[in-house]
Amino acid sequence: MTASSLSFRLAVLFVIAGMAMGIGMAASQDHSIMPAHAHLNLLGWVSLFLFGIYYERRPALDKSRLALIQVIVWSAGTVLLTIAVAALHLGYAAFDPVAALASLIVLVAMVLFAYFVFKPARDIASSSTPHLTPAE
Repeated sequence: MTASSLSFRLAVLFVIAGMAMGIGMAASQDHSIMPAHAHLNLLGWVSLFLFGIYYERRPALDKSRLALIQVIVWSAGTVLLTIAVAALHLGYAAFDPVAALASLIVLVAMVLFAYFVFKPARDIASSSTPHLTPAE
């Protein structure tokens, strides 16, 4: 599986979960977990989908194991952070360290993504696709 395909698939699952959260809040008229809903939609849907676009446009990077790891770490951090933020807003102060840890996990995944953005893809993973030039 490529990093882009995993990003797109997880993004869709996260947005479905985020929409369900939003519908649940609207139905119950209890919007106390709105910050968790926002984190889930931004980190899970928007960011992952953008990662997918970036990876898809860089085929050598898209096939790299390190890019796949970045997506997995980001997703795990997103799940943990969403749960922790929801718990905190429901009054469970014990989840504060979980939120802190999850924030650091997401930060590590973003630093790894920044590495990909600032380092040319040819230096990260070699492409098996030959470079073709148009005939004159």
